[in-house]
Amino acid sequence: MAASGSLSVAGSAILHGPVVKVHPVVLAAIVDSFERRNEGAGRVIGTLLGTTDKHSVEVTNCFSVPHNESEDEVAVDMEFAKNMYELHKKVTSTEQIVGWYATGNDITEHSVLIHEYYSREATNPIHMTLDTSLQGSRMNIKAYISTPMGVPGKTMGVMFTPLTVKYVYYDTERIGVDLITKTSSNPTRSIGLTSDLQQVGAAANRLQDSLSTVLQYAEDVLSGKVTADNTVGRFLMDLVNQVPKIEPEDFESMLNSNINDLLMVTYLANLTQSQIALNEKLLNL
Repeated sequence: MAASGSLSVAGSAILHGPVVKVHPVVLAAIVDSFERRNEGAGRVIGTLLGTTDKHSVEVTNCFSVPHNESEDEVAVDMEFAKNMYELHKKVTSTEQIVGWYATGNDITEHSVLIHEYYSREATNPIHMTLDTSLQGSRMNIKAYISTPMGVPGKTMGVMFTPLTVKYVYYDTERIGVDLITKTSSNPTRSIGLTSDLQQVGAAANRLQDSLSTVLQYAEDVLSGKVTADNTVGRFLMDLVNQVPKIEPEDFESMLNSNINDLLMVTYLANLTQSQIALNEKLLNL
């Protein structure tokens, strides 16, 4: 496909359009595809999957699409993109094509041609760029929506206008995100998985810190150091009302029962592992 038409990229002003919500698994998949790119490839592109509504575009998944690019032309394996999308629909039928991504910080003339293809696959597709060069020591992520420009009957062009990007995650994704963030303070940039008991202890410590912050705020309001905020007060009241009323003795009994169940499962798992190891040694005799 040869590049044609004209291209314009709007400034830093954010369009009052849909908010693009990006999940961590999408960013990890894009970085992985960039690391595995063919030798000599300047960037990688791929399809973004997710859901849309009137106010937002939520990107929950993606896959890379093979392509060849030179200064004069670009070729995209559209058949591969269609087959991959059909396979994804069999697994998660709720995810639809919402746009496409490209690594790098620039929108090129070839981006117009690729965007035309995705415009046939989705309504108002977004284009997301991820700066893998780490300019400014951070991975800059931007999202755009295209708008045709020009005079009727004349040469038409495309203007890419930036959208607001927010990072969201499911509770299950947050576990991985929290684990990854811990590597930033580790000299080896690596960290092992924590046990269930350690995770419970860490969660209890975070809960205790949050309670300390709330109690300090309440004390400051009562002493007159901080002006009371009715919104915060109503929110705290809702939290208090959501706490189940359990007698300390009943709570201790429930906790001990859960601990006993966990210890029993751990014991059975270790016993099974020992049995398998013993069986392998007997087979090798």
